Amino acid sequence: MIITVFFKKHAIICYRKATKKVKRVPQMKKVDIHVHTRMFKGIPRKGANTTYASPEELIDIYEHLRVSKGVIMPGVIVECALQLQSNEEVMAIVDRYPDNFDWFCNVHPQMGGNSPDYDLSYFIEYYKDRGAKGVGEATANFYFDDPFAENLFYHCQKNDMPILFHIAPKLGGCYGLVDEIGLPRLEKALAKFPDLIFIGHSQPFWAEIGDDVTEDNRQGYPQGKIAKEGRVVELMRKYPNLHADLSAGSGYNAVSRDPEFGYDFLEEFQDRLYFGTDICAPSDNRPLSSWLDAAVEAGNISKRTYEKISRRNAIENLGIE
Repeated sequence: MIITVFFKKHAIICYRKATKKVKRVPQMKKVDIHVHTRMFKGIPRKGANTTYASPEELIDIYEHLRVSKGVIMPGVIVECALQLQSNEEVMAIVDRYPDNFDWFCNVHPQMGGNSPDYDLSYFIEYYKDRGAKGVGEATANFYFDDPFAENLFYHCQKNDMPILFHIAPKLGGCYGLVDEIGLPRLEKALAKFPDLIFIGHSQPFWAEIGDDVTEDNRQGYPQGKIAKEGRVVELMRKYPNLHADLSAGSGYNAVSRDPEFGYDFLEEFQDRLYFGTDICAPSDNRPLSSWLDAAVEAGNISKRTYEKISRRNAIENLGIE
C-alpha cells in the first residue's frame, strides 16, 4: 500500500509539471449535489435576518457559480429544521423547474411506526418511483449504530438509494448521525452495508481529513498544513462505498487548507467526490466552484478529475439527469 500511494503521488507531481504549458481547460457547468431551498421562505434564522433561498433566487446564484443543476435535500428532519419541509414540496419545485433541480427524498428513522423494525422501504420506494435519486440529508440525531439508524441504512441499501449524511459530535444540542473521533461507528456501518453508497458531509466528517482533529476543532474548520492523513483518507481507501460531498465550509476547508494535500486527495478519490454548495440563505458564500476552476487552469488537478468532481460523478454514480 505504501508503494502504491508513493507512485500515485509521484505520478500526480509529474502530471503537474508536464501540464504547466498545456492550454487551460474551459470552465464547465457543475452539478450541485447538496442544496436547500424553500418554496415558502418562512421564519428567518434566529438572531439573523436571513431565510432560505427561494428556487428563483437559487437559479440566479447558480448563474454566477456556473451550476447547471442542483440536487435539493428536503428539510424533513426536525432536529435541524427551522421549519419543516415535506418531500412533496421539493417534488413540486422540481416539477416546476426540471431543468434546474433534481432531488433526494428524506426519511426520518422514526417515521411510520417509531420502531427500528419498521418497513422504511414503504416510503423510500414511493419517492424513488417519483424521481428521488437518493436519501438525504440524513440529520436525525442517533448514533450510527443505533438500531433506528441501521434500519434506515438497511432499507436504503435494499432500494439501491445512496444516503448523504451529516455527522454530529454528540447526542443533543446539535443534529446529525453521531460518531466519535476516528469515526469507528461510521466504519462499522460501511462494513455492515457494503452495497450502500454513503456520502459523507459536515465538519466532524471533514475535520478527519487530517490526524490533527480534536474535540475542540472537530465541529469547526481546522487550519494549516496536514502532516499526516486522517481517518477520512483511510476509510475511503478501505471502503469503496464511502463517497464524499465537498459542499459547505467544511468540504471546501478540507481541500483548501493545505492545497497540495487537497489536490492529491482530489486526484486519488476523483471517482467518489462531488461538487456541492449546501447553500441555505441567499447570502451564503461558496468559493469551491472558483477554487476548482483555478486548480484545473493552473494544472494542479487533471481535466479528468475536474470533470468528474464537477459533474460526471453526479450523473454517472447517482443518476442526476
